[in-house]
Amino acid sequence: MSDAVESDRPDTKLVLEYEFDAPPAKVWRAVTIPELRERWLPDCDLAGAEPETSIPGEEVRYRLRDSEPPFRESHVIFKIEPNEDGGTRFRIIQQAISVKLPQAANSNCCLMRAAA
Repeated sequence: MSDAVESDRPDTKLVLEYEFDAPPAKVWRAVTIPELRERWLPDCDLAGAEPETSIPGEEVRYRLRDSEPPFRESHVIFKIEPNEDGGTRFRIIQQAISVKLPQAANSNCCLMRAAA
């Protein structure tokens, strides 16, 4: 297993990498079949139970949401590839989603002029 964490910026990614003895097809089922995925990644942690994107057998992407305020969201991508021993190299990549909040009318970011 290897952990890689970059700086504390909003676009920072957390990358975890694992080597499993199981074949890639078995790992793929564990991350894509809801009943199996629910055991280690419950629906309550997901913003939606369905994947956002998927490349069958290789990569699946979900959107996560914190269960408590401020309900931050992130993307988590599971990448699966065969390793040289007949098992699986499994990579988890998590990245925060930057949310642009509306600015207050009195933020002074733009000069507003009253119509006469």
